[in-house]
Amino acid sequence: MIPLAVAIVVGALLAAAVALAVVRIVLGPTPADTAVAGDLIFFAFVGLVAVFALLFGIVAVLDIILVASVLGFLSVLSLARLLQGGRR
Repeated sequence: MIPLAVAIVVGALLAAAVALAVVRIVLGPTPADTAVAGDLIFFAFVGLVAVFALLFGIVAVLDIILVASVLGFLSVLSLARLLQGGRR
């Protein structure tokens, strides 16, 4: 369990990261910028879920976070390969 003040600070920082990522999605000149910003929003959401899991002491949510993180990482690799035209 973490203190409420820590959860509030982390939540505010994650919200700021999401706000900046939304700006990057709107203003991003390339599809890669948009993809990276979307990935940042996904992982910020995963981080927020982790903070709530630690705040309320729910251990089962951490397994779901692990699976979501692996899937998010694999999607980034797939998207990077797609944006490069299948080249390695």
